[in-house]
Amino acid sequence: MFGATVATAQSIVTDLSQNDVSITANFDGSQIFIFGAVKSAIMPDVNAAPLDVIIEVAGPSAPVEVRKKVHKFGIWVNGPAVEIAQAPVFYSLAGTRPVREILPDEERAKYNIGLDYVVQASDDIAPEYKDALIRIRQERGTFAKLESPVKLSEQTLFTTKVNLPSNLVEGDYTASIYLVRDQAVVASSVSEITVRKAGMERWIYNLAHEKPLIYGLLSLLVALVAGYGASTIFRLMKR
Repeated sequence: MFGATVATAQSIVTDLSQNDVSITANFDGSQIFIFGAVKSAIMPDVNAAPLDVIIEVAGPSAPVEVRKKVHKFGIWVNGPAVEIAQAPVFYSLAGTRPVREILPDEERAKYNIGLDYVVQASDDIAPEYKDALIRIRQERGTFAKLESPVKLSEQTLFTTKVNLPSNLVEGDYTASIYLVRDQAVVASSVSEITVRKAGMERWIYNLAHEKPLIYGLLSLLVALVAGYGASTIFRLMKR
């Protein structure tokens, strides 16, 4: 009973270096520092197992179509599409130790921690499609292969950093922090990160989605002006 009291008496206080990320024309990625402290309402048991911290950052999830290349008539073409039910646009996971050593599979499944759980596919879809999606997004940098480990000082203060790639997609992201003892989550905290286009990129994005006719006409006008300008320059160069 005393051990259970120690576990439930602990909580997490967290903060982020920034909660808003603006995507501009020269955006080449960003870095967010996540830090916090472990609070205990009573004196901790000196004989209790040490604490571990897991920090997960995930972007908005959506269905994804995955196609397998097939060889037909001597060329490679796209085969039939397979839909993955849910996959985040960005995912990063870090811990004080390798996450599989901190939490058993049943606990990770309970909280959807790890790529094998956040990327969800129906049972009738071959695992190779799910693995291919993970591999492709890891190569693009939107699924982090390995982030800097979480540093935990004196079983109280923790910190880590998360690198956001330049091809970040706008949306609402979450930073989830889990406090773990004896291979079980004893406390958790969630913070929001808002990623939005800014400046001219935001204006063009809103125009394309809210007034597609005007956007199309402006695009056509820009193409005509660019084409006429290029032809004029080449004509002058020939003289």
